[in-house]
Amino acid sequence: MRNSVTLLRLSLFVTVSAFVMLGCNSSSPLGSKVKEPFSGSKYESNGKWFRAVGKGESVKDNIARSKADLDAKGQLASQVNTNIKTVADQYLSQTENADSYDVGDKFQSLVREVMNTEIADLRKFDEQKYFNEETKKYTAYVAYEIKKNAMLRFMKKRAKTYDKIDDRSRKIIEDILEEEILKLEAAEDN
Repeated sequence: MRNSVTLLRLSLFVTVSAFVMLGCNSSSPLGSKVKEPFSGSKYESNGKWFRAVGKGESVKDNIARSKADLDAKGQLASQVNTNIKTVADQYLSQTENADSYDVGDKFQSLVREVMNTEIADLRKFDEQKYFNEETKKYTAYVAYEIKKNAMLRFMKKRAKTYDKIDDRSRKIIEDILEEEILKLEAAEDN
């Protein structure tokens, strides 16, 4: 009986020790958390700026940089598109426009065309490149930003000459953009 109690205690001790050791092990099934370069508020969009960071990897440094460039510009375009769609939807629902779907569609077409052109105020504000000796690969990071106010002004200018919309839709789109520009300017003054 005494041996069985001792064996039971030893077994319990080993089991508890195993759980404690496993609990102390901080590794996650996902792996270790990594802090990427170009993270933090400096690289995030805010009320004044659209910002995006791109990452590219390749055995050639110029290809890694090009991939990072495309990644950042794609993210920026996606942000602008989402933001503008939200603004347009809010405006069109507030004005209870009967042709809101058609105008919204034309607006999205304008946004896509604008994003496919080079935008003058788009600027790269940070760039870094790393080389991993083990994998013999370059990893490049780039960060772009464009001032929201400048982006909206550029879109308004393009809307005036956009030949795929009628005058009525053009006026609605210009009104939407002007309203957003005024909101941004008011927020900057505060």
